[in-house]
Amino acid sequence: MNLPEKFACVFPGQGSQSTGMMAGYADFPVVRETFSEASDILGQDFWALVNDGPADKLNLTVNTQPLMLIAGIAVYRAWQSMGDMKPVFVAGHSLGEYTALVASEALAFADALPLVRFRGEAMQQAVPEGTGAMAAILGLDDEVVRAVCDEVTNSSNGELLEPANFNSPGQVVIAGNKAGVLHGMELARAKGAKRALMLPVSIPSHCSLMSRAAAKMQQRLELVTLEAPKIPLLHNADVQRHKNTDSIKEVLIRQLSCPVRWTEIIRSFVAGGVTHVVECGPGKVLSGLNKRIDAGLHSLALTDSAALSYAKSVLMRDA
Repeated sequence: MNLPEKFACVFPGQGSQSTGMMAGYADFPVVRETFSEASDILGQDFWALVNDGPADKLNLTVNTQPLMLIAGIAVYRAWQSMGDMKPVFVAGHSLGEYTALVASEALAFADALPLVRFRGEAMQQAVPEGTGAMAAILGLDDEVVRAVCDEVTNSSNGELLEPANFNSPGQVVIAGNKAGVLHGMELARAKGAKRALMLPVSIPSHCSLMSRAAAKMQQRLELVTLEAPKIPLLHNADVQRHKNTDSIKEVLIRQLSCPVRWTEIIRSFVAGGVTHVVECGPGKVLSGLNKRIDAGLHSLALTDSAALSYAKSVLMRDA
């Protein structure tokens, strides 16, 4: 099969989930088979959860994290079933990094599922519900957002605020204790932010408040077998490839309390010659970000069976 030499696959994290999100993949039996495999591993009916909800159960971190990994791998397997569709790079946003590890064959699916469930539990337990927060800051340069976070953290109010996701130019997510996030939103608006939006989460991901979760993950990862990735993978915390398994574990631990550097990951893809990026999973969150990072990049979201066929046709056309 003739395909572009440089296409990458990316995997979304939390925030892309919704009830009924797998309904559009009925043409691919491997999708349902992947959910059945996962349900046997974790002893929970994820197919019923994703189709019937309820939404509050679907959105529990301990459910959402394995669910998004299952969904991402199910769609990736559907994509692979269409022929020789192996990407030259993979990456995942936040939790999606674990999905990318499975796709790269560095982490077994059966090991990834209990690992991400443990990760969700550790994150939920690290900060009491209602005391942490996250907010999206739109329309400010990264350096201005960093300055806002420093100003809040260095104030005498005991507040903590850090950049959590560098998602695209002009879109940075901040995280910290709730008072710090509210203060940061106020400062960001004063410095010219177009919008400052509190996100509907209680866990302040990718900031130093996750240090307790990181310590638990360090212990848990010591029990997990990893292999060198068979597909090059760029990591959230340092935008680097790691072949050494100890280095991979170290960067996964850092990921919990370090910002997701998505803008740099996509720019690194482009610098490496990538022309097409395929988003494996329900939703189009990453495709939207990728277009804002590089308007010349072809972003293809595999949102349903028709989208998989369309993506294949685009890659064949542009080969």
